[in-house]
Formats: sequence, C-alpha cells, structure tokens
Amino acid sequence: MKEMIKPLLYYSTNLHAEKVVFRQALLKGQAPDLGLYMPEHIPVIPSNEILAYAGKPYYKIAWDVTRRFLEGEMPEQDLLEITRDCYDFEVPLEKVMGRKYIMRLDRGPTASFKDFAARMMGRLMQYSLKQEHNRLLILTATSGDTGSAVSNAFFGLDNIDVVVLFPENEVTARQRKQMTTLGNNIRSLALDAKFDECQSLVKKAFADPGLDHLPLSSANSINIGRLLPQIVYYFYAYAQLASDGEKAIYSIPSGNFGDMMGGVMAMKMGLPVKKFVIATNGNDEFPRYLYSGIYQKVVPSRNCISSAMNVGHPSNLARLVALYGGVMDETGVMVRDADMEQMREDLFAISVDDDETRRTIADAWKDHQILLEPHGAVGWAGLKNYLNQFPEDDTPGQLCISLETAHPAKFPEEIRKITGIDPELPASLQGIDTLPEHVVRIGNDYSSFRTYLHTGFPKT
Repeated sequence: MKEMIKPLLYYSTNLHAEKVVFRQALLKGQAPDLGLYMPEHIPVIPSNEILAYAGKPYYKIAWDVTRRFLEGEMPEQDLLEITRDCYDFEVPLEKVMGRKYIMRLDRGPTASFKDFAARMMGRLMQYSLKQEHNRLLILTATSGDTGSAVSNAFFGLDNIDVVVLFPENEVTARQRKQMTTLGNNIRSLALDAKFDECQSLVKKAFADPGLDHLPLSSANSINIGRLLPQIVYYFYAYAQLASDGEKAIYSIPSGNFGDMMGGVMAMKMGLPVKKFVIATNGNDEFPRYLYSGIYQKVVPSRNCISSAMNVGHPSNLARLVALYGGVMDETGVMVRDADMEQMREDLFAISVDDDETRRTIADAWKDHQILLEPHGAVGWAGLKNYLNQFPEDDTPGQLCISLETAHPAKFPEEIRKITGIDPELPASLQGIDTLPEHVVRIGNDYSSFRTYLHTGFPKT
C-alpha cells in the first residue's frame, strides 16, 4: 500500500498561531496572530534537477517547484493543469551585453510580474473552495500592479469577491484602469492615502472580530499563495542561461519584498546564487537596515516614479527576518535580531532615487536600445552600482540577471519624456484608456472602510 505523504506545515512569523497546511494558509491569508505564514522547512531541489530544467516550458518548471510545497494536499496532475493554464505567455531573457540579461516579467495579461503569482493563487484558491463548497472575500491593497493583476486573475470567479484599495494619487492612469474597468465581482476603492495606509486598513479588517461573518482573505504578498509562484522564475532564468552549476547575481527591484522573498527562498531551495542585489527606490528603509542592523520605517512612504515600490514598511520583511533566525512583528518591531552577518553575505541593498532612475532609462535606451520602465530601471541601476562597488564580480563570465517587472507602456508619460519614444502597447493594454470605470472613493480611516464592508457585504 502506498504510504500517505504528510503535508508540509506552515507557521506564523509571530509564532503565536497554530501551524496549518497550505490550503488553510492560502485561504486565511494572514495568520490569526497577524503574522505571515512560512513553510516549516524549505524543500531542497538537487542541483542535477535544477540543471535539467534547461529547455523545459515555464509551466513544467512551475509545477516541479511548487509541487514540493503542496505534496499530500492535491494530486500532482491537478497542479500540472493549473500551471499549464496559468503560464501561457512567454518569459523573455533579453541580453544586454556579455552575460548580463534582463528577465522581462511583463508579458502576462496585465503586463506585470504580479501576473505570475496572482494567476496561480487565484486558481489554487478556486480549486480549494470548490473542494469545500465555500466562497471568499478577498481584500487587497495595492501600490500599482498588484491590484490590476489580482483583479484580472480573479475576475469572473463565481465564488470569490475582490475589494481592492489603492492610493488614488500614486498609481498611473493605466494601472488604475486595469482595476477599475472590470466590475462584476471586482470592486475598487480609491483613497487619498499612501499605500502603507491602505495596507494598514486591510490588516485591521482581518483582525476585526466585528467582521467575523465575512469570509476574508488576502491576495497581497502577505499571502503565502502569492509568494510560492514567485520562486519559479529565478529557477527558470538560471536553467536557461547558466552552465556547470555556476552562481548567478540577481538584481531585484523591491517594494513590498514579495519578489525578493521568492528569490531568497529559491536560494534556500538550492538555486546557486552569488548575490542578490535588493534595489529600492527612495523608500530606503531596507538598505539602511542592512547597513546598520537597526530597522526604521519610512513614514509616510515617499512618492517615486517607480510607484509600485512606494512602500515604507515592506510586509515581507518579517519573512526575510524569519529566514535569518529573527522575529519581526507586523508593526516592524524587532522581537529577536536576525543573523545580520549572513544576511549581508547573501544580500546587497541600495536605494535609487528618481534622478538616477531616469538616467538609467535614458542610458539603457541610448547605449543598448533596451527599453526599461521605472521599476526595472531601479533594478538595473542597482546591478550597475553593485558591480561598480565590487569590480571583482564584473567579469565577462559572470552571469547577471536583472528583473524587469512591468511593461514600459504602463508608464508612457515618463518613457516619452525620457527617451522621446512612445512605447508600443501590448495587447493587454489596448483599448483600456477608453473603458468606463467602476470606482468608489472612501475616507482614509478604518471606520469608513468598515462601514463599506458592512454595507456591501451584509450578514446573511
């Protein structure tokens, strides 16, 4: 008789909640103690299996990586069908010079890297809800691309409603339209606020016993279901570009740190990494923390042209601290210090301001005919800064991969101003400018948000 596989358990970074299986962590979103779920142990992929990913389609690599976290919870064939459905678009690896590459994660249905995580999380949630004959109300805050990706991924699902909160003055017109033109089961709330304030309202709702009648969950990167798919593209890029088990340098434009956590977890799974370059915009709380060992939030967060990264307190930082032996609570208080020496060995962090971001876009276009948008430009600038500081790693043979996280056409005004060209619209953005919007404006306070939830989703 075949031995039953014991599912992997997930614990809360605050360490005061019961451990749960993946399905429970996925549907809860945030742990009851306000911590974030993390796997009790991280499965390791042998190096020969990583190298065997070379030439395989993306969806098969996604299946092989994520199945290791879901063993015992769903049939592998069902997971394969989900990944095949999710990843039906290309993932270009664009050579800049030598062995320095841009990984373009902007070819999904909303032209953002968030599509990789949101599509898979939506399908995993739908799968789990069908098994239990239940429904969910997703609350998510966005600084730009998360809202559009989540809205697209969950649009039309008959057992999931979505409420997206966004800072009205800090998203581009096209980012907003991708959220507000859908309607149906997608509701968009505009606030005169910062992203961190929107995020705070969502967290308060999860902790509010007065909303216990609502089946709340999250689609932000606080949800482990968003995080696991973000591990995959690091393996994909490595397998297509690397040889002989060499170590790669990855540069990651970082805001709420979900993308960064995917990379670090990939490294813990066995991905050969020489260094992660963590490139933030003017919200420099993490570079300062890595340098000093003292964490201080940026309040209020700074408004930069790389708007999706305008985060003064990254939620996923608690997960990073946990991986390095520390404990950080949901407010940013360091309960137990992380192993800063090891963290600095693995990570290099730098803040890139708007002026440098613009120069990077201009130089990449002028020197290499590579069109970057503000977030990808922060990543590319971070890589250049790292190589300037550590010239011993700037060799012709060193593999470097910088992430481009959104399509340049989502930022047409900036791109036009900097380069003089109008980026061509991908199919996913064509016609969106003329669509009517469905948006509600609420006050920047919890009572307004609570009233909206009570009114829009009354007790049954």
